Amino acid sequence: MNRKNFIQAFSLAGTVLWGKPTFANVSSKLIEPEPQLDRELVATFVGAGHRDLDKVKTLLEETPNLLNAAHDWKYGDFETYLGAASHVGYKELAQYLLDKGAQANIFTACLFGKIEIVKPMLEAFPSTLNAKGPHGFTLLHHAIRGGDDALEVKEFLESLGAKETKIPLY
Repeated sequence: MNRKNFIQAFSLAGTVLWGKPTFANVSSKLIEPEPQLDRELVATFVGAGHRDLDKVKTLLEETPNLLNAAHDWKYGDFETYLGAASHVGYKELAQYLLDKGAQANIFTACLFGKIEIVKPMLEAFPSTLNAKGPHGFTLLHHAIRGGDDALEVKEFLESLGAKETKIPLY
């Protein structure tokens, strides 16, 4: 018996035994989930995260669920619009997305020079130093994109032996 059949059977049993369906309100949500976001819409949104604040604002207003959507570029390369804005160093767009409630991560913390976040994360999880973000960009790459605001993070990462991934930007 699969999950859907179990829930339907349990709901039917509740109707027979107690006169009302058990899980009636919950079962429809479990059986018929919301449809996935359109793949092309997500790709357009993430693409705009590299360069176009106005387009991101418009798309997010029309479809708020895009906020933490990720595009699958294949081969394990997933990217959110915040990831896109972060690896190209588009701080204004990244800040806008964070203000809207986007899920921040250590890559974005490196972009903004948040040593108070980066240092304890790397102390707790040292192998994160070599983590790869979207398109293989490293923490050091993000700190470099952060410019003067992220100089302390950049120097800290280099002191730990971090190397920048040399990948050409679009």
